[in-house]
Amino acid sequence: MITLKEVKKNSSIKTLVEAGNHYLDMLGYTDHGPRHLGYVSKVASYILKTLEYSDREAELAKIAGWVHDVGNAINRENHGSLGATLLFPILKEMEMPLEDAVAVITAVGNHEEQNGSVTDTISAALVIGDKSDAHKSRVRRKQPDLSDIHDRVNYSIQKNEVLVLKEERVIRQNLVMDDEISSVFEYCKIYTDRISMCQDAAEFLGCNFELFINERPVHRLSRHIKTTL
Repeated sequence: MITLKEVKKNSSIKTLVEAGNHYLDMLGYTDHGPRHLGYVSKVASYILKTLEYSDREAELAKIAGWVHDVGNAINRENHGSLGATLLFPILKEMEMPLEDAVAVITAVGNHEEQNGSVTDTISAALVIGDKSDAHKSRVRRKQPDLSDIHDRVNYSIQKNEVLVLKEERVIRQNLVMDDEISSVFEYCKIYTDRISMCQDAAEFLGCNFELFINERPVHRLSRHIKTTL
């Protein structure tokens, strides 16, 4: 099968990744380049591997994580659908099996919280990888604009880890936040829809999603609520 290593070498994908990241930089967005894509790719693959999904699914989640934002090369609005449309002929040209290519573009086309739906394991893993990425290293400027809530919230995050507690069927995100820079309230103000989508994605994988900030639970469903395996 086509691997992430091969996808990274593809000149068309390289160009789209660079163009999308540059476009968002010009609009004042946080990093959407190799740092963000690498994080998403790693987390998405880790989730499926730990939950004992197939190596194929884990590799496709890894690929989807790397390419999910290429649609930003055209426009931020509907960049998931735009990215899926751009990617399909490229993946086919690389001779990726049709079933694998469709799995990747389905995940990419459904990762936006505004209009995405989790309908398969790869989409679920991609959503959690993408929506959980908050960290000071996402802020592009050496001197962040602390009047901007997105810069402020991300710059306040000192540590971010996603853990899969396989036996408990829990996917837990642990954040360490400098509350002199931002607050849990501000984090929730811009991440609430993303947290909700992470919960939906975790449930698709037969898990619950938990968010802890500074060791305090911010989102944790009752243990009495059953998820569907």
